[in-house]
Amino acid sequence: MKTSFHRSQTLGYKNGFAFSRLPTVGIGGERLYVNQLSQAELDELSNQRPTLTYGPAKRAPPSGFIPAHVAFDKKILKFDAYFQEDVPLSAEEHYRIRQVGIYYYLEDDSMSVIEPVVQNSGLPQGKLIRRHRVPKNDQGEHYHWKDLNRGMNITMYGRTYCIVDCDPFTQVFLESQGLELNPPEKMVFDPYTELRRMPVRKYITPSDFDQLKQFLTYDKQVLRFYATWDDTNSIFGENRHYVIHFYLADDTVEVREVYRQNDGRDPFPILIKRQRLPKTFVDKKKTFPSCVLEISDQEVLEWFTAKDFAVGKTTTLLGRTFFIYDCDEFTRNFYRDKFGITDFQPVEIKEKSLEEVPRVIPPYNGFGVLEDSLQNCFSLFPKPPRKDIIKMLENDHKVLRYQVALESPNPEDRKRRFILSYFLSNDMISIYEPPVRNSGIIGGKYLGKTRVAKPGSTTENPTYYEPSDLTIGSTIEVFGHRFVITDADEYVLNYMESNAESFPAATLPILHFFYSDIPWLRTSKRELDELIVQVQEELNLHKNLKKKNIQEAFLRCDKDGSGILDKAKFLALCDSLGVPTNTILLNKVRRKGCCVHGQGIYVSECALNKGTQGFAVLEFIGEHSALRNLQCGKSPSCFHSKNGR
Repeated sequence: MKTSFHRSQTLGYKNGFAFSRLPTVGIGGERLYVNQLSQAELDELSNQRPTLTYGPAKRAPPSGFIPAHVAFDKKILKFDAYFQEDVPLSAEEHYRIRQVGIYYYLEDDSMSVIEPVVQNSGLPQGKLIRRHRVPKNDQGEHYHWKDLNRGMNITMYGRTYCIVDCDPFTQVFLESQGLELNPPEKMVFDPYTELRRMPVRKYITPSDFDQLKQFLTYDKQVLRFYATWDDTNSIFGENRHYVIHFYLADDTVEVREVYRQNDGRDPFPILIKRQRLPKTFVDKKKTFPSCVLEISDQEVLEWFTAKDFAVGKTTTLLGRTFFIYDCDEFTRNFYRDKFGITDFQPVEIKEKSLEEVPRVIPPYNGFGVLEDSLQNCFSLFPKPPRKDIIKMLENDHKVLRYQVALESPNPEDRKRRFILSYFLSNDMISIYEPPVRNSGIIGGKYLGKTRVAKPGSTTENPTYYEPSDLTIGSTIEVFGHRFVITDADEYVLNYMESNAESFPAATLPILHFFYSDIPWLRTSKRELDELIVQVQEELNLHKNLKKKNIQEAFLRCDKDGSGILDKAKFLALCDSLGVPTNTILLNKVRRKGCCVHGQGIYVSECALNKGTQGFAVLEFIGEHSALRNLQCGKSPSCFHSKNGR
């Protein structure tokens, strides 16, 4: 039933030194008897063996402990290995073989990699990996001597080493530990290093040709040819001019490009630098590059010489075909003395005329002024369109003002009045609507200053409204909205009188009527306004009149489409349709001899002739009836309606 099993402390310190002592209590705190055994006796009993017949057996001495840094001191395993290194930026070698020695230290299982130093190698050689325990994988394991063997690859820090052999001590140690070694392999050597060890080739100048003599004879003597390269068959190709120089001193060729003023090309002076150009290769393969930095005599069968250039012939230099059309005077003398050639007639070069591409102007998108937006199609950096400065100075602050009415099927828009301003300095139009109290419509600026094109105008040939188009009674279409000119100010009359040749002949008499000094004519406009109000009140009493039926009846009666009805037929038609024709009101209209135009009045040619009377045609709009936009007849017996009605 014992529950406590702890033992008392047997170690202690006295005067700063550690010593062992016997326990004062037993296991679990039990009492110890006085005759207990000492520590020495307990040690002796633990080592005592059973007593045999001939007495106690002798105890074998314990084996001595030797630490690893003593047992394996200066014992190192050495392996011969190599690794391959890529050389990307060299035309002479693509890879490099580097021989190294891998050292494994048995005393602490550390490793190091050392490359023998080669004098003038140009490589950082010596200790590649310092001595330490090399990690084997990501699990925290390290390389052990059991992982090393001949004929195997080992990867340390991303570099793979191929072990080919080891020294005799390493072989004896591994075999003593029961490790079976692979057969040794041959060491791989660097091919570029072996190539450098080969004896240098010695070139012997043939006795029949002396390069030094050629250099001394033809030094600073150059043949000059004028050639063209026709590349018009390829996309974006063109015919370009070049100068070919052939240096007689060493048979080298140089090609320079001829630049012209404003040709749009960067001034690179040399197309092909001075060098010997191959003419014929030895069994040239498709994979062999034609343009390389170093071409030896082994790849070239024939080089370009002076006899390969002639006026009127083509020659191919590094894939480009040049046509030689002329040469200089020194070249002519050289070929005449050297080869006996006398025909140096230059060839006339006819350059192909470029096809003119028609300029296609995109449609106007409605943003900005038409002339200003059109400049973006002519230049990358558009310039502002030119303005008529003289016209702007002469007509500065000159504005023609008209009163216009909005032509709309909505009854609310018929009572709206606008002020149209035409600026003579730049032919711009602005529209302003005077505010009317309790009308339910916010007045103010209706259209800012802009040039308004006529209906049917195109972006290629735009036509804008001019002062001659703005006459009383004419209709102006402004961005889809139609306005009818009903009145004009007195400045318009003065401007028309001073520029009568720019306006139609029938426009000026109409304005004279409005601003005439005759008393009865000045009162005609006011009286006709009152007459219109009376006619509207009379027609508003008849709610059963329908516009569609009345219009169809008038169109059926106008069989010839002339828009003219005689007086009797007009009155009979009004009676058949139930249109009220009050005799008193009709006589007042006849006496005034005027035509009703919208809600404004203008006098006709008939009214200006004394003894002639004009008549008005009734037109019913919507639910209410009103007189609008009709011209008078040219005789007392006819009625002339607008738009053939």
